[in-house]
Amino acid sequence: MFDHICTYATDYPATKAFYEAAFSALGYSLQVEFVSKWNEDFPTQRRCGFGINGKPSFWVIETRESWTPRHLAFAAGSRRVVDEFYQATMAKGGVDNGKPGLRPSYHENYYGAFVIDPDGNNIEAVCHRPEQ
Repeated sequence: MFDHICTYATDYPATKAFYEAAFSALGYSLQVEFVSKWNEDFPTQRRCGFGINGKPSFWVIETRESWTPRHLAFAAGSRRVVDEFYQATMAKGGVDNGKPGLRPSYHENYYGAFVIDPDGNNIEAVCHRPEQ
């Protein structure tokens, strides 16, 4: 059901180190780390993803202030399903946070759509497969 989950950190280095230790004990490791240059309000925002086999499933994202809403990403079997997710959630009062499309900064086949739910959470559907 879940593709990945994010948590937010006001002390990015300490939070990253905490999860490196925690996940090391569980057999997971740092898979990727980068700066979110696309974020105009915070162009130095750091993020890292932990998981296995090159697939980050748990993300730590730097924030300037404590942030309660969360990001949940649901696995979709196709790009068509991502599109349907977007249309269905928008029809039920969702707020656009990223129309369906490729996100090549993550990887070449990352196709996702983002919607803010009624409680302010960033909900995503994502497909990692090439277009079929």
